[in-house]
Amino acid sequence: MPLTPIRLGYLPLIDAAPLIVAQELGFASEEGLSLDLIRLNSWAQSRDMLGAGLIEAAHMLAPMPVAQAMGLGPALPPSDLVMVLSQGGQAIAVSPELAEALRLGGHDFAFSDAMAAGRALRAAVNKPLRIGVPFLFSTQHELVRHWLHHSGFGDDISVVTVPPPNMAEAMAAGEVDLFCVGEPWASFAVENGIASLILPGIAIWAAPPEKGLVLNHAFVEGQPDLTGRLMRAIWRAGRWLDMPEHRGSAAEILSRPEYLKLPSELAERGLTGRMMVSPMGEMRDVPGFIAFNAGSASYPWRSLAAFFADRIARRHGRDPAEAMRRAMAVYRTDLYRQHLREAGAELPGASARLEGALATDLHVPAERGQMILRRDAFFDGTTFEPPFAI
Repeated sequence: MPLTPIRLGYLPLIDAAPLIVAQELGFASEEGLSLDLIRLNSWAQSRDMLGAGLIEAAHMLAPMPVAQAMGLGPALPPSDLVMVLSQGGQAIAVSPELAEALRLGGHDFAFSDAMAAGRALRAAVNKPLRIGVPFLFSTQHELVRHWLHHSGFGDDISVVTVPPPNMAEAMAAGEVDLFCVGEPWASFAVENGIASLILPGIAIWAAPPEKGLVLNHAFVEGQPDLTGRLMRAIWRAGRWLDMPEHRGSAAEILSRPEYLKLPSELAERGLTGRMMVSPMGEMRDVPGFIAFNAGSASYPWRSLAAFFADRIARRHGRDPAEAMRRAMAVYRTDLYRQHLREAGAELPGASARLEGALATDLHVPAERGQMILRRDAFFDGTTFEPPFAI
């Protein structure tokens, strides 16, 4: 029986692994699908190609469909985030000049304490700080703004958007002093002597949703069978990826010329959490640096959509309540339940929760038995709960 092709756009990052593994290891073909994986150059291209119908699905930054639902950006058909592809996987890097100033101030680059790193950065910086992020509506932007705000920075920062593969080049050219980007591009900058790493994203927010599987709303509604098959293939690939013994094999697959086109050691750092934080070769172990399914990582909590919407709305002068209502409708917990229940996915009893409340992993009731929720605390104790249910 011939396989049904689906065009799927992605950017070259380790968090595209569920899509690539689904195709390469046969999870897609088991669902009768062939994924035509199209490497893209920027997040705007991903959004625009999906909106134009040039691709059926996209690997996309988790806040992007939230911003689109709020009417920010070009007028495009509505889209839905049907599952989260990854949590974590980001790192914050500083320029050699800033790294030297931090070391002179006594910072040890422990790569684990966001409070200490923020205080050290505040003491070391005596000029406006230029921050590189891959897109304005990105988890990286939210992470770095949250961290800097709670570290004593105010209006003395400016934000520059740079596609992930170009982040090291932007720092080498002196365009940014600090950047937050998904792996392997932070490690690429370290490997080339361009940056040192100061924090992983999970040191700021223990379970930051990074990318989502996003489809046009019309496709989701008009092609429920194809939607379900695609979700199951990618979910099973994520489950395979969460087995530690598979991370090395995954790095080999991702590093191929048609995907990352980088040495497999660079991909392996982010996948295993064994990070080199400086050009001097200092190594740090970061357990749980990235998760794909484990601890309900792939569940699209509607409270996450509300969290992003609240922050984006306040920066852009929009009504937060209306922004949250619109955003929560595009994180499709209903489709996650419908299509992944039969695959064996653990399903929480609710669609929203108090974000940032878990200091440790927690066993909670699920539709069937119990499940583990991954810790999701913010370094400063922030919590967030939508003011209404949907």
